[in-house]
Amino acid sequence: MADVKDSVTAKYGIVGIGMMGREHLINLHHLRDQGLAVVCIADPHAPSQLLAIELARSFGWELKVFSGHEELLKSEMCDVIVVSSPNMTHHQILMDIISYPKPHHVLVEKPLCTTVADCKQVLEAAKKRSDMVVQVGLEYRYMPPVAKLIEKVKGRDFGNVKMVAIREHRFPFLVKVNNWNRFNVNTGGTLVEKCCHFFDLMRLFAGANPVSVMASGGMDVNHKDEVYDGKVPDIIDNAYVIIEFDNGCRGMLDLCMFAEGSKNEQEISVTGDIGKGEALVPEGIVRYGSRADGREHVQTIKAEDERIKYEGLHHGSSYLEHLIFLSAVRGEGRAAVDLEDGLMAVAMGVAAQLSIQERRYVSIDEVL
Repeated sequence: MADVKDSVTAKYGIVGIGMMGREHLINLHHLRDQGLAVVCIADPHAPSQLLAIELARSFGWELKVFSGHEELLKSEMCDVIVVSSPNMTHHQILMDIISYPKPHHVLVEKPLCTTVADCKQVLEAAKKRSDMVVQVGLEYRYMPPVAKLIEKVKGRDFGNVKMVAIREHRFPFLVKVNNWNRFNVNTGGTLVEKCCHFFDLMRLFAGANPVSVMASGGMDVNHKDEVYDGKVPDIIDNAYVIIEFDNGCRGMLDLCMFAEGSKNEQEISVTGDIGKGEALVPEGIVRYGSRADGREHVQTIKAEDERIKYEGLHHGSSYLEHLIFLSAVRGEGRAAVDLEDGLMAVAMGVAAQLSIQERRYVSIDEVL
């Protein structure tokens, strides 16, 4: 494994320096006491390059700028690459990084790729590179209230998990460079692009793999009056998704992207045969209780993580994601969210999109 620990600095490159790329840049700045620096970026979009250069200079970092990931790879300036480019570019970029002779550790933004076939190809290629850590950016599991809920599930506080319900009620998709996120062909579809986070959490809470998916959804409010190069967006803005797991557990997602009038963006409920827990984000609250003790004895706590030095866009989870990824890069463990996790989260989203499109039950085997 290419050992970064021996060098003075873990040298990072960022491919795709739009909004999320710059968020990674800020998180890495807050981790500079870990002996790392961002040394280069790659992005064909000049305005994004300039914003990143200014931001890095404010941190005392001078960036080498490339217009594409191939040039960045050939420069061999960095040991670690963060891929935060648009979804539809992930597959080719990852294949190029994995096949490049010099090993580079990789943190790739969610979703891993936009199709199951592309995810599988990346997974197979990466199996041949034992000298690289490849982690998928499904960082919601590190949000303090969610992490506390995961801890309680693993500690069997709720017994055998039977039901997982996740509600995300939020604002519409943000505007991205060239409006790439307005079309399914680029994103993989809303249930892949956005909801892979929640499908990942469902697998984690259920401790099982999905068997079948049924979903209902549509594009009912957002983006209907937008036109780009003569095309109207086709991304759904609301859905209900039900997933059955191989251990009998059921998961349900309730997504609404025109719900700015919500106190919490995510409300996650995990119910077992002896108890139940809930995580509320951004309130940062965890509630839990048992069937035996009843409603009067439900506990409410504020979930916090003292390690977080920067909250950012995702309540400190991106900071923790980088901290944990860096440990794996330095040989102190494996990728916390591996390519199999990334593949399964995409497969669940693809199955849900297909269920909506064809108005039928979809087995996971069908999409895998």
